[in-house]
Amino acid sequence: MKKPERYVYPAVFTYEEGQEIAVVFPDLDAATSGKNDEDALFSARELLGCVMAGLEEDGEDIPVPTSLAKVPWEANERVVLIDVYMPSIRMARVNRSVNRTVTLPAWLNAAAQEKNINFSQVLQDGLKQRLSL
Repeated sequence: MKKPERYVYPAVFTYEEGQEIAVVFPDLDAATSGKNDEDALFSARELLGCVMAGLEEDGEDIPVPTSLAKVPWEANERVVLIDVYMPSIRMARVNRSVNRTVTLPAWLNAAAQEKNINFSQVLQDGLKQRLSL
């Protein structure tokens, strides 16, 4: 089954005097916050991308978004539709870095450090060569 390019979910922005703007996705049981509207929007979009990528990766069911008109809200709240473009999120997850611990002789470590060699880059280059990539 083809994964959708874009997800759109309602989020409830809550405004309290002297506090960050709280953002809750009722359909996803996820929340974040922001210093102002723009920051809250960016945080919401980033969270939506992370949550949806995680659900896809784990093979879990994707919840159906609640209609904007059916999301309950209070006087100090606003319901906003948040969208996320998934191809870029998926690509970023494919290209994310992971940490690996390597063991090498102390003399080799010292010689490499003396020459300011970037261990990560050398390992990446070596693996690409070994794997013919």
